Amino acid sequence: MTIDLATLVERHGTAGVLSVGGAVIGLLFGFFAQRSRFCLRAAVIEFWRGKFAEKLSVWLLAFATALIAVQGLILAGWLDVSGVRQLANRGSLSGALVGGLLFGVGMVMTRGCASRLLILSANGNLRALLSGLVFAVTAQATLAGSLAPLRSEIAGWWTVEGGSARNLLALVGAGHWDGLVLGALWLAVALYFSWRSGNRAWMWLGGLCTGLAVALAWWFNHAVAQASFDVVPVGGLTFSGPSAEWLMRVLANPGASFGFDSGMLPAVFVGSLLGALVGREFKVEGFKDGYSMARYIAGAMAMGFGSMLAGGCAVGAGMTGGAIFSLTAWLALAGMWLGAGFMDRWLAEPIHSLQPVTQQAPIVEQLAP
Repeated sequence: MTIDLATLVERHGTAGVLSVGGAVIGLLFGFFAQRSRFCLRAAVIEFWRGKFAEKLSVWLLAFATALIAVQGLILAGWLDVSGVRQLANRGSLSGALVGGLLFGVGMVMTRGCASRLLILSANGNLRALLSGLVFAVTAQATLAGSLAPLRSEIAGWWTVEGGSARNLLALVGAGHWDGLVLGALWLAVALYFSWRSGNRAWMWLGGLCTGLAVALAWWFNHAVAQASFDVVPVGGLTFSGPSAEWLMRVLANPGASFGFDSGMLPAVFVGSLLGALVGREFKVEGFKDGYSMARYIAGAMAMGFGSMLAGGCAVGAGMTGGAIFSLTAWLALAGMWLGAGFMDRWLAEPIHSLQPVTQQAPIVEQLAP
């Protein structure tokens, strides 16, 4: 396969191969994530409400599959993550925790994380479309705009050196076989919850394939980097950086070279649209009132800032970084679970509601976006 990739890179260029590969993987992720209702927000809400039903089982299936597949690729010698930014570069523990908390709060307010907003947008959800645009603008402002100084200040509170200090397996004296075993344990829990909740075939298949897409992204980027003479940063699936990239591509820099992320993001949209059409679930939806719109916008801003501070979104930090046992990724993921649980409880309490006094009805959201 390395020879084939080398030939493709020689004929079509590194950027072209990365773009096409990103599009294929994005298409698979979008389709199966849509069909399985893959959503961290829904999983977190089920967990904190003690339901342990299908949404939690789908997320656990995806996470465990990504963990097992990535650790298996490393053990087989087909993937080397020692030089990736989530492990090799200096990281921020304060950024991971604060950013994760903010992201978790925001994804409950918008009823979906960054990837879920993109998937719902392709299904005709205008609330998700607007939230996704606000998310992208805030992410870009946090990366290189007016919010960048605040991001740098918070990130500098508590930092960690790259290398073994940022590798969770190394910190506890474990290896990749231990990571594989842990993934198998997660998978056993996921299969139990799936069986108990009576998941449909799409839930099983979608959860597994969503996790495999995360691992496939890691492997493909590494394989292209090995086959190319160009310097190719090895990375995986994420949605915060690519969202900001596409925003600037549309607004200011249409001539920028394409790569994995630029091919992946629109393909996730197309894959989700295909999934909605297959399931006959495409439906145009909007806001019910001004309060809802304000809440979605505020949540999208919290997610945009939080994702850049944490080093990634629910997929980028939570699953992609979590699968390689990056300390900051696991800390960010923990922050997302805590922030989302707190915000769900806050919105479920009428006395703490953000609604106007004249509309004091409880806001207990349904699990399905």
